[in-house]
Amino acid sequence: MRYVQLRAFHNVAIHGGFSRAAEALFLTQPAVSDQVRKLEEEYDVLLFNRNKKQVTLTQAGQQLLEITRRMFDVEQQALDLLSESRALRAGKLRIVADAAHHLLHILAAFRRAYPSVQVSINAGNTETVITSLHAYEADIGVLGEIPQSSDFEILKLNSTPIIAFASRGYPLGDQKEVSFAELAKHPLVLRERGSKTRQKLEAMAEQCGVTLTPLIEAEGREAVREIVAAGGGVGFVSSAEFGQDNRLVPIHIKAPEMLMDEAMICLRERSNGKLVSAFFDVARRLSRAEGGS
Repeated sequence: MRYVQLRAFHNVAIHGGFSRAAEALFLTQPAVSDQVRKLEEEYDVLLFNRNKKQVTLTQAGQQLLEITRRMFDVEQQALDLLSESRALRAGKLRIVADAAHHLLHILAAFRRAYPSVQVSINAGNTETVITSLHAYEADIGVLGEIPQSSDFEILKLNSTPIIAFASRGYPLGDQKEVSFAELAKHPLVLRERGSKTRQKLEAMAEQCGVTLTPLIEAEGREAVREIVAAGGGVGFVSSAEFGQDNRLVPIHIKAPEMLMDEAMICLRERSNGKLVSAFFDVARRLSRAEGGS
């Protein structure tokens, strides 16, 4: 087994094909195919299912990918350590967040300190955030709970209650407070089942003897917001994420308080990476400054 063979396999797996892997490695497609073929022949194992339209991982390939993800991530950490100044000048930081709202002030301060670092932010629910971090598809995650796993380095950002909201002019729009029993009579717009907001909301409603049945399920917070703004029903969000939108009005839920603990996390094994560490340092400084104000 050679390094070049594992590198070829890894790039085919993450890029979804031999041609894309060859482009990423600045090699020819036959060269990449040859390295993968030699790896498979040497260990008498099939790593990819090949057909004319696509390449997919076999079970053995999926297991090997879990190992090579860690292997090449450690390699990148070693490279970052040996070229710290370059990493902070021209690196790339990948963030997946259930709500980018919580990161805006941190991101602004980070950009001022490290203006050349590229930052990508993708949206996802709690389940997506955890999965992306474990798969090494993201460096930092933001989610609406404090994970119990020891796998993560955690920085709590805030803690705010879940509220209902409706469009101005909607029948509930002039009410300051509403019970679960009353909410259940209205068309409800809920996020997908992986949403922590939805899980906490449904659990509390059940404790109060009410079942919340969504009329509409929407992928992502912004989709819920737009549907509710158009008069599609009643939505739910943490008060910190409600923001300013003249089309919408917040409504307090008459029930025990449901708090969303928004946290920023990363895999503990990656917390010493230069870009991850720098972003957490900026977030901690801002948190201390806000706490002292």
